[in-house]
Amino acid sequence: MNSKGKFITLEGGEGVGKTTNVPFIKDYLLSQNIPVVVTREPGGTQLAEKIRDLLLHSNDEAVTSHAEILLMFAARAQHLNHVIKPALAQGQWVLCDRFTDATYAYQGGGRGMSLEAIQWLENFVQADLRPDLTLLLDVPVVTGMARAKNRAGQLDRFESEQLEFFNRVRQVYLNQAQQYPERIKIIQADQALTVVQQAIVGALKPLLV
Repeated sequence: MNSKGKFITLEGGEGVGKTTNVPFIKDYLLSQNIPVVVTREPGGTQLAEKIRDLLLHSNDEAVTSHAEILLMFAARAQHLNHVIKPALAQGQWVLCDRFTDATYAYQGGGRGMSLEAIQWLENFVQADLRPDLTLLLDVPVVTGMARAKNRAGQLDRFESEQLEFFNRVRQVYLNQAQQYPERIKIIQADQALTVVQQAIVGALKPLLV
């Protein structure tokens, strides 16, 4: 019987470099002979990806903050039961681009939703499941937004928010890191990419023992 896999999440605001570093982390784990499933939130299953589409793209009907957070956790419930938990049970590691820390940051910090309500939903949907390690890529908001705007394509519903929204998002992320220092490791992501990736490997190594 396989030992349980490890659950790693990658967090951060807009333009912090998650897209660049997800494949780097995957390749590093594979180089250590660790089987890894790469996934993302919201999304990760057929139904959850449809919910992602509803959440990220503007439409004629405004999405309320309450609907937004419930859709996030609905997608997460599908994702956990169909992808994350089965992979972990099989001894695979799971690398997820965003997870519940993003809900605290975006819906709690950005939207001003009750952190207590988010915690209740977290416990309801996840029970005692939490990531083994969260890598929080952090850059100043102005830097991240400049990077996001330089990417090809139209900004999504979240990326189109005002600067103050993202300042609140970043602050909650940093608060979470202060509250859970054993799990959440801050990676200063406005450094040279090689330096950032050395820091990522340094944070991953304790899990490999």
